[in-house]
Amino acid sequence: MALPSISRRKSCTYFTYLILLFQACNGFYLPGSYMRTYSPSEEIFTKVNSLTSIETELPFSYYSLPYCKPQGGIKKSAENLGELLMGDQIDNSPYRFRMNVNESLYLCTTPELSENDVKLLKQRTRDLYQVNMILDNLPAMRFTSQNGVKIQWTGYPVGYTPQNSNDDYIINHLKFRVLIHEYEGAGVEIIGTGEEGMGVISEADKKKASGFEIVGFEVVPCSVKYDPEKMTKLHMYDSVPSINCPQDTGSSQIIREHERVSFTYEVEFVKSDIRWPSRWDAYLKMEGARVHWFSILNSLMVIFFLAGIVFVIFLRTVRRDLTRYEELDKEAQAQMNEELSGWKLVVGDVFREPSHSKLLCVMVGDGVQITGMSVVTIVFAALGFMSPASRGMLLTGMILLYLFLGIVAGYVGVRMWTTIKGTSAEWRSVSWSIACFFPGIVFVILTFLNFILWGSKSTGAIPLSLYFILLSLWFCISVPLTLLGGHLGTRAEPITYPVRTNQIPREIPARKYPSWLLVLGAGTLPFGTLFIELFFILSSIWLGRFYYVFGFLLVVFLLLVIVCAEVSVVLTYMHLCVEDWMWWWKAFYASGSVALYVFLYSINYLVFDLQSLSGPVSATLYLGYSLIMAVAIMLSTGTIGFLTSFYFVHYLFSSVKID
Repeated sequence: MALPSISRRKSCTYFTYLILLFQACNGFYLPGSYMRTYSPSEEIFTKVNSLTSIETELPFSYYSLPYCKPQGGIKKSAENLGELLMGDQIDNSPYRFRMNVNESLYLCTTPELSENDVKLLKQRTRDLYQVNMILDNLPAMRFTSQNGVKIQWTGYPVGYTPQNSNDDYIINHLKFRVLIHEYEGAGVEIIGTGEEGMGVISEADKKKASGFEIVGFEVVPCSVKYDPEKMTKLHMYDSVPSINCPQDTGSSQIIREHERVSFTYEVEFVKSDIRWPSRWDAYLKMEGARVHWFSILNSLMVIFFLAGIVFVIFLRTVRRDLTRYEELDKEAQAQMNEELSGWKLVVGDVFREPSHSKLLCVMVGDGVQITGMSVVTIVFAALGFMSPASRGMLLTGMILLYLFLGIVAGYVGVRMWTTIKGTSAEWRSVSWSIACFFPGIVFVILTFLNFILWGSKSTGAIPLSLYFILLSLWFCISVPLTLLGGHLGTRAEPITYPVRTNQIPREIPARKYPSWLLVLGAGTLPFGTLFIELFFILSSIWLGRFYYVFGFLLVVFLLLVIVCAEVSVVLTYMHLCVEDWMWWWKAFYASGSVALYVFLYSINYLVFDLQSLSGPVSATLYLGYSLIMAVAIMLSTGTIGFLTSFYFVHYLFSSVKID
C-alpha cells in the first residue's frame, strides 16, 4: 500500500511545481537584464564603455583621455567573452545620480593640459570619437537635427570643430535626462537574462520592489568655459548653477596647451509612461524602416518566383529523362547508350574519387559546423533570447555553439571520407584537419589584425590572456568532440554507391567555354537573396547601429539554403548532361561562389558607404574581418550545395536499372 501513496505524493509534487511554473510565467519577459527598481534619492552610478568612431573603427579606453576619475579608483566591470572580442571595456565612472533628484553638480578640474593631452584630444575630436555611457544597462542617447530631420545617436562626441575653424572644443558639461516609470510591484513578474543575473519578483518581494525603474537615458553635450581658479575651490559633487549650452565659441572650452578643463553635469528626472519591458524600443527604431521591410519583401518574392521556375523546369526535365529511359527494353537501352549523350553515359565514372578528396571532406565538415551554428543562433535571436541589452551574448553564444558542434563536423566529414575511400583509414588525420582548418584561418587573420591593434594601443586588441582562453576552449572542447564525432563516423555504415566505378576513367568531351565560368556565375542567384540583408548587417557592425530584424534574417537564411541547394543541383545536372563526371568540387563552388560576391560587395560598401573610414589601418581591419565572413559563408553555402548534389546524384543513378 506504500507504493501507491508514494506515487500519489510524487504526482502532487509535480503538479505543484507545474502550477508554480505557470505562475512564474505570468508576465514573462526574456530579453535584457533583470529589472531593478530604485527608491527615491538612491545613488546610481553610470558606467563608461570604450570610445568608438565610425571613421577609424579602433576603440580606445575612456580613461586614455584626461577625464575625471571615480573617487574609489577605476574598476572594470565583469565582461563576457563576446564583449572582450568586440573590444568593449566597461569601467565605472564618477557620474553619480540620485533617483528622482534634479541637481547640477561639479566633478573635477584637470591639471594643465600637456602637449600630449592636447594632441590626443584633438585627434580623437577630429576622428569623431564618441563617448559611450551606460545607465542601468541603457546606452546614453543623443538627438541632433540635420536638414530638418531628427537623427538619433548613441553616445556623445569627445569634442567638436566648428566650420571654417582650426580650433577644437571639448565637451565638458553634460545635461542628462533620465526617464523613469513609477513601479508599485503589482501584477508584474519578470525573469531576465542580463548582466544583473536572473530572478523572479515574488509576492513577498513586491513591496520591496516598489520604487522607480529607469526606462530612458538621454544626454545633451555642451562645451562651457569655466574660471579654473573658482572651480578648483569646489569639491566633487558640490552644487553648481544650471547653465544653458553656449551657442558662441567664445564661451566654449577650447582644447589648448596649459588650459585647465572643468567638468560639470546636471541631471533631470522625467516621469514616463514607458514600461520597463518596452524601454529598448527607442533604440531599435531604425531610420527608413519602411524601406527596409519593403525591400526585403520584394527580394523574397522575386527569389521565390525564380526558385519556383527553376524547380519546376528541373523536375519536368529529370522526370522525362527517367521515364523515357526506363520504358525501353534492355536492347533499346544499349542502343540508346551508343547513340545518345548525356548523364547516362557517365554511369561508370560519376562516383569516381575527386581530386583532393581529403580537403573536400574537411571543408564539408567545417561547413556543417558553421551552418549548424548559424541556424541555432538565428533561431534563438529571432525568439528574443539574445537582446542587445545583453552585450556580447550573441558572439559568445556563436563561439560556444561552434565548439560543441565539432562532434557533428567530425561525424559528417569522416563519414564522407569513408564513403569516398571505402575505408576508415586516416580518419584521425581527417578529424584533426576538420578541427584546425577554419579555426586556423581565423586565428591567422585575427593574429595579423591584432598586431595592428596592439601597435595602435586600441582596446580592440585581444589580450594574451584571452588568446590562452580561446586556445584552451578549442583544445579542450572542440578538438576532443571533433575526434569523437570522427570515431562515430567510422562506426556508421558508409553510404553505398548504386553503381560500380569503371577502372579506366571516361574522357570528358571538350567544351566551348570553361565550366568554372558557369560555376562562378551561379553564385549570383544566392547573392540576390542575401545582399539587401547584408547591407543592414554591415551597417550595424561598422556604423554602430542596432540590428534587430532577426525574424527577417531567419527567413532570408532559409531562402538562401533553398536557393543554394537548387542552384547546385541544376548545375550538377547540366555538367552530367555534357558528360562531365567531375562534379564534386563544381557542386561545392556552385553555391559557395556566393562568398566571392559577398567579399566584392564588402569592398563596394567600404568604398561607397564607409567613405568616412580613414587610414590604411582601418581599411585593413575592415577587409580582414570581411575575409573571415566570406570564408565562413563559402564553407556554409558550399556544403549545403554539395550535400544536396551528392544525394541528388545518388538518387538519380539509383533510379535507373543498369546491368
